[in-house]
Amino acid sequence: MTATAAWGTSAPADDLAPLTIDRRALREEDVAIDITHCGVCHSDLHAARNDWGRTNYPFVPGHEIVGIVSAVGSKVTTFKVGDRAAVGTVVDSCRHCDACHDDEEQYCRETATGTYNSKDRIDGSPTFGGYSKSIVVAEPYVLRIPESLDMARAAPLLCAGITTYSPLKNWNVGPGSKVGVIGLGGLGHMGVKFAKALGAEVTMITTSPEKGADAQKLGADHVLVSTDKAAMRAATRSFDFLLDTIPVAHELMPYLMLLDRQGTLCIVGAIDMLPSFHSGLLLGGQKAVAGSGVGGIAQTQEMLDLCAEHGILAECEIIPMDGIVDAFARMERADVKYRFVIDMSTL
Repeated sequence: MTATAAWGTSAPADDLAPLTIDRRALREEDVAIDITHCGVCHSDLHAARNDWGRTNYPFVPGHEIVGIVSAVGSKVTTFKVGDRAAVGTVVDSCRHCDACHDDEEQYCRETATGTYNSKDRIDGSPTFGGYSKSIVVAEPYVLRIPESLDMARAAPLLCAGITTYSPLKNWNVGPGSKVGVIGLGGLGHMGVKFAKALGAEVTMITTSPEKGADAQKLGADHVLVSTDKAAMRAATRSFDFLLDTIPVAHELMPYLMLLDRQGTLCIVGAIDMLPSFHSGLLLGGQKAVAGSGVGGIAQTQEMLDLCAEHGILAECEIIPMDGIVDAFARMERADVKYRFVIDMSTL
């Protein structure tokens, strides 16, 4: 074990503060990474405060991790010291179920090992996230950051990026698709960029008219203000796919009215009980409501390579490590455009 500096919390009501964690000794398939930047995800805040009732303490958040390889195990073949590397939300899985064989480790039948708040599959030690100086991860779960991508702005791609890219790819969004992205935040701004890069006609759907200009700068072709009843009525049955990035419980009915025949509304933002809706909105046109989490390792690498090809990066505010308490408070107020990233050199 190696003692490593980190920031975390020991109780739901406590603010994040400095602490020391243990990282495991290098195994033969492991890659050790010195973390340069870590994105701040809304899940980090929820987990730190035990909002979902399953956090183990002490707890260190962070699953949007980028850095430089500092050491490799004897059986590692695809990384060497000095390489740019990244780690997302999953650091291990059973490796033998159908989901794992289908490159969907995140849906492992035996439950994927999370980057934080899980247990190592070999020694049972707790996993700690990227609000720390370093991390050790098995090679099959480490990603490569293309040289053309800025490291700091690439960090949110490891969660916010793949969470929006995966459903767009899995529902075959491309040229000719009419896509609505609901909500312009950490997820929504990435959804706009990816849908546009995949060739879709993209509409940003927002409650805030003032966000329209931002959405168009990000690549949206149109803006639809959801509080404008006339505009919403005019947009009835005009979308093939809706990417719902709203992070809290909300009504789906107004958005289901926007779906065309055989259209899909995919929820990626809210992890909550949602209000009921009339089933006729689905039956009248063979429409669907779906959900999607992050993509697997292979799809995440595909996304990173696409980002390099198209120059896609998150819009970020870089903060020092000791700015995380204020960042959490601002994130709750939606006071960020559009993702915080911690400069880990300040730890």
